[in-house]
Amino acid sequence: MTKTKKADFRPNDFVVYPAHGVGKIVSIEEQEIAGLRLELFVISFEKDKMTLRVPTHKATEIGMRSLSTPDVVSRALETLRGKARVKRAMWSRRAQEYEQKINSGDLMAIAEVVRDLHRADDQREQSYSERQLYEAALERLTREVAAVSGTDEARAQQQVDEVLLSRAA
Repeated sequence: MTKTKKADFRPNDFVVYPAHGVGKIVSIEEQEIAGLRLELFVISFEKDKMTLRVPTHKATEIGMRSLSTPDVVSRALETLRGKARVKRAMWSRRAQEYEQKINSGDLMAIAEVVRDLHRADDQREQSYSERQLYEAALERLTREVAAVSGTDEARAQQQVDEVLLSRAA
């Protein structure tokens, strides 16, 4: 990796880290780890009360990316309007696929998980693991929608809920 790659991210930028969702780069610092001097992005995940340090030269390699464009967000919300595509595979296999999609950091994949696991009030009850995956995907989706649109998470949640409810109607 060249040094120019790290210039894509700057302090105060919001970024998406695949395994944790939307975070904010607080600073770029140098640390000595195991005798090596490393330049690190310090990323804060406010909601999770977590700070992550990512080597700048590995950031894009591990899938860290900038926030989606408003165009991608509207396509993701459009995905929510679609019909749920539930495969006939065993739940354990589907759950694994959903988990991979959520941790991919890809907004479209996360929207697909929300779409597929969303239950209207008149549908059967979700299992505990189904609900956990749904809530994880929903949270990732709403955090990115909020960060891209510059609103708070409550407003983003309302926006996503409106799309999901319009689908049921």
